[in-house]
Amino acid sequence: MLNNSPTPKSLGYYFPAEFAKHDAMWLSWPHKEESWPGKIASIYPSYCEFIKVVSLTEKVCINVVNDKMRQSAAKMLELSGVDLSRVQFFIHPTNDAWCRDHGPSFLIRNNKDQPKAIVDWNINAWGGKYPPYDLDDEIPTHIAKALNLPVFYPNIIMEGGSVDFNGAGTVLTSKCCLLNPNRNPALSQDQIERYLCNYYGVEQVLWVSEGIVGDDTDGHIDDTVRFVNEDTVVTVVESNVLSENHELLQRNLKELKEMRLANGKQLNILELPMPADVMYDGQMLPASYANFYISNGHIIVPTYRCAQDDSAMQIIQSCFPTRQVVGIDSTDIIWGLGSFHCLSQQEPSIDPS
Repeated sequence: MLNNSPTPKSLGYYFPAEFAKHDAMWLSWPHKEESWPGKIASIYPSYCEFIKVVSLTEKVCINVVNDKMRQSAAKMLELSGVDLSRVQFFIHPTNDAWCRDHGPSFLIRNNKDQPKAIVDWNINAWGGKYPPYDLDDEIPTHIAKALNLPVFYPNIIMEGGSVDFNGAGTVLTSKCCLLNPNRNPALSQDQIERYLCNYYGVEQVLWVSEGIVGDDTDGHIDDTVRFVNEDTVVTVVESNVLSENHELLQRNLKELKEMRLANGKQLNILELPMPADVMYDGQMLPASYANFYISNGHIIVPTYRCAQDDSAMQIIQSCFPTRQVVGIDSTDIIWGLGSFHCLSQQEPSIDPS
């Protein structure tokens, strides 16, 4: 195992863009009923469909609490038409299902010696909101041991949903999340940027200010702005001026227009609509089309049974002409306050072909 010095960046490691080639997608099988109060059974059809689509072009690795859960999950997947030869289970007990945040941050480098590594950030359940989280905090190291990969330990709080990468030296994130005092109160913005650069292997950090209403992560970037290639982002906008999201997302849009990439280029910006409000039990849920997962062959887009679904999928399809956009109903999953991107973490391939 590697200690904190030297840093991943100094050793040539970096976090690839999600649209680069994957070896696998990692998940943690949902089992915490408190995350979907009164509704957890309703999420499995869409969850299994997600796995079915992704497994067509990349392996799916699933953390399960024990062998009983492995057997139950395998049966559910088989009944959903999933080819189980494309799925691998790991007995890695978890507290919750949000593998984007508690899963490993995979890094790669152009070196035959240890070409892949893992960063094990600390987590605190989005500012201490949902204890316990001790099992989730150990997942990256369990996976590193299973795959025999070296591990870096920055020893600060970081969540995978709070960052998005273009694979060419830039990471996008949000002030409302990473600068929230419930994460790393002792660190300044400059210090957090240094951690991002050194442990993700990037050259620059671009910040938007806002998240969307109802997001209990305090504004993860994967609900608002996503890279679709090295210099293009999609960003969600709310056309209803009466919505609280309207002003928040216009502020992000203005900031994006003023940004420059490391090479001096402006961002190409495509606007993505927000879905109609998704309410449950009087609560505004953080439904967003930006929470899509990019697999080797498909873009899996959460849909919400509303008129905006089709136009959002068409915009996303225009960004990925060589991949097929697949919409999967996320109306029940979003009651857990996240969707397909939040549930998953990609493992990049060291083979670019």
